[in-house]
Amino acid sequence: MTMLKARTEFASALNQVCSERGIDPETVVETIKEAVLAAYKRDFNFEEGWEYGAEIDPETGATRLFSWQEGQEDKKKAITPPGFGRIAAQVAKQVLLQKIREAEKSALISEYRQKIGSLTNGMILRFEGPNIIVDIGKAEAVMPPIDQARLERYQPNQRLTFYVRTIEDLGKGEQVVVSRANEGLVEKLFRREVPEVASGSVEIKKVAREAGGRSKVAVASTQAGVDPVGSCVGQKGVRVQAVIDELEGEKIDIIQYSDEPTKFIIAALSPAEGVKVELDEAEKVATVTVPEDQLSLAIGKDGQNVRLASRLTGYKIDIKGSQPPAEAPTKKATVNKATVKKAKKPAKKVKKAVKEKSPAKKSRE
Repeated sequence: MTMLKARTEFASALNQVCSERGIDPETVVETIKEAVLAAYKRDFNFEEGWEYGAEIDPETGATRLFSWQEGQEDKKKAITPPGFGRIAAQVAKQVLLQKIREAEKSALISEYRQKIGSLTNGMILRFEGPNIIVDIGKAEAVMPPIDQARLERYQPNQRLTFYVRTIEDLGKGEQVVVSRANEGLVEKLFRREVPEVASGSVEIKKVAREAGGRSKVAVASTQAGVDPVGSCVGQKGVRVQAVIDELEGEKIDIIQYSDEPTKFIIAALSPAEGVKVELDEAEKVATVTVPEDQLSLAIGKDGQNVRLASRLTGYKIDIKGSQPPAEAPTKKATVNKATVKKAKKPAKKVKKAVKEKSPAKKSRE
């Protein structure tokens, strides 16, 4: 009687789980069959030359085991051991619980698959080797080393905004992968902070980023009268500062995008001024000259500025300082010579005057 009750509960649980979780009942039953046969094999072994199968009544949950010699399935015989119903019920319960977990995870993965490319708030839970595990609400996400900003320092219980980069199988089944280093994080933060970007009147054309250090953001207007750079900067820099604060102080250059490569490269090399560009379109190479006093600005610390400008524009940038015109020193020398000659003439007159006065002075004496 007790066994029948357990089986009835199993059947009810099967129907409930399948309807609530959207799982195919036949798939669950087949999984239970495999698990029941594995339990039988563990306790009773399989005889060589024999094949084994299980039947489960989805209405009552009754489980029966059979065996037959190879190739003689029509002559199968019942082999259900006494009391095996209790074992079968336990196995079925474990399988159902496992299916529930799988279904829940699958539903979460499907939900977050729709959020790829968007922002999510999260809290750092723990470190697993080089990976960081992040609580993103309904699920736990992983942040691999490639998605960690090199200058940021992470610690448990730290709350941050993350970019949902992808869904990947990282050895523990499919997992949500979040990022603090992806260019998409910068773009989505501007979309959140700048209404013109959210509405589409300002378009972010491209982002080049060295996470934690500096980003260059190329923007363009899709609506007459809208200043794309000014919109992203905001009054007194309040909008771009909100993004900088979210990125833990990362520097951001907002650049006017241009379809003309020369103009775009000049803008991308800001804050350097006096930039001149010669293009090799075939090789996608830009030869750039800047005044000597602007060279360090154009290159940037450890080459960062020119490196980001190259990634932003898609051109390899060869940069060098320009020398001052050759005639400038000659002209300066001539002016100095003339000045010296003029300066010497009054000195001669003074000297002569002194000589003429000298005899008179002697005679008076």
